[in-house]
Amino acid sequence: MTVKLPINFDKLPQHRTIESERVEYKAGWNPASVLRTLCAFANDFHNLGGGYVVLGIEERDGRPVLPPKGQDPNAIDGIQKNLLNLGSSAIRPPYHPQTAIHELDGRTILILYAPGGETRPYSARTSLSARKTDWAWYIRKHSSTMRAKGPDERELLGLAATVPFDDRYRQTASLSDLSPRLIEQYLRDVGSDLLPESTGLSMEALGRRMNIAGGPSEAVFPKNIGLLFFNDKPHEFFPATQIDVVWFPDGPGGDSFEEKEFRGPLSVILRDAISYIERNYLKEMVVKHPHKPEAERFWNFPIDAIEEALVNAIYHRSYEEREPVEVRITAEEMLILSFPGPDRSIRMEDLRRGKAVSRRYRNRRIGEFLKELELAEGRSTGVPKILRAMRSNGSPEPGFESDGDRISFLVRLPVRPEFLPGSDEAETAQHRGNSTIQDKKLNNKDKSADTVQAAVQATEQVGRLVLALKGDMHRQELQDRLGITNRAHFLTTYLKPALESGLVEMTDPETPTSPRQRYRRTPVGESWATENKRKRS
Repeated sequence: MTVKLPINFDKLPQHRTIESERVEYKAGWNPASVLRTLCAFANDFHNLGGGYVVLGIEERDGRPVLPPKGQDPNAIDGIQKNLLNLGSSAIRPPYHPQTAIHELDGRTILILYAPGGETRPYSARTSLSARKTDWAWYIRKHSSTMRAKGPDERELLGLAATVPFDDRYRQTASLSDLSPRLIEQYLRDVGSDLLPESTGLSMEALGRRMNIAGGPSEAVFPKNIGLLFFNDKPHEFFPATQIDVVWFPDGPGGDSFEEKEFRGPLSVILRDAISYIERNYLKEMVVKHPHKPEAERFWNFPIDAIEEALVNAIYHRSYEEREPVEVRITAEEMLILSFPGPDRSIRMEDLRRGKAVSRRYRNRRIGEFLKELELAEGRSTGVPKILRAMRSNGSPEPGFESDGDRISFLVRLPVRPEFLPGSDEAETAQHRGNSTIQDKKLNNKDKSADTVQAAVQATEQVGRLVLALKGDMHRQELQDRLGITNRAHFLTTYLKPALESGLVEMTDPETPTSPRQRYRRTPVGESWATENKRKRS
């Protein structure tokens, strides 16, 4: 049966949200090759969440070749019947991927979705020839399917019947605990082809297609991943599933503190906590130099580093631990604490240098959903991004700490010295030029046109961004148009100053970190762009 899956297929060929090792492109239907790849994805050796086989797109050096060659639409039904037979007779235990038909550049492609299996390890026939009856285990290494041998084979056998916590069934819950409203919002956010027909499906059918529910028809249960993302109160099933943000105005030893708890679906509390911190605790310093047209801008804490640290905490924490993710903020630093710490196979020295690579992820499905929402990238990119964001902002090096037993993990983000009360660095900034500190809560709409014009004249980058904007544009579209590859540099030097100038605004200002966020010119920005073009002509 062909189904529509809860992903945006347009992202697959460009590798925007799916790692290359989770996608294999094939120009045509080769049953033996496809069988081995499906077996490897079912084994999910690194707990990445399985993967996708895309039939109808040729691969060259690990990259898709576009436009696609496509599949003959009249052959699709035969391929699906063949897959059904192979899943029963050529893989053991039996395993069946989901399939979906998708149109790309006017050609038909067939996508096989192979999630990590529940009864691994899986083996497949080495050949479909009737003369050969050998079987073997297959795994993915980087972007290749290979036979598991030696240590890899022993390690795979050691994973027998072990399923990550987020992919397990919750037998104390029922399908009624999954919220159709939250599921619909998720499908809309990721641009899923499943959205149009989702309202006409039963919760059991929808849950099975999204792989957030399963089991025999007489006893269908939601999976933990479904309750973590699509239940309004996941903390009732997993105590302490929350983010606590605590502000100590007089330091940890002071008599007062402010605390805010964020409870709800994982994607919701992530966005809400990040937006709350951004609105209330981030400040920017602008230093205007008398002999330089461009002002120097930096933040007490860079938002990119905070986002990565919080996403990593939600992604990698244990939901069997009754401890929340905690953000502790003082005038000197911001701490993000989660439980437990990194796997013992990761050396803390490598992690601090941004060189550590995790062999296996604790929550394969949480990572999959966060990546679809463009909240995470995976593949051990979080720590390097934090390091880059702090350096780009001119902040001190961040700290990454864990105890000997790896019970907890602490990310320490020091404040940029200019924001320390009475610091020598703050005085130096004052002497370098006319410096001002702007609160994140500043209402940009109250700025006059004269102030806006002066800001643009002083910042060439803002002017370039305003002129590049055409209608409503996504951040990545803007970066591509301006030819900027470094996201942190783009945000710090271009986008944030443009928003503060009043020339650019968000299409969804209430949820600044929404993956559906777009940017457009304000009326003042339109006037400025028109005047600028008139002067140039």
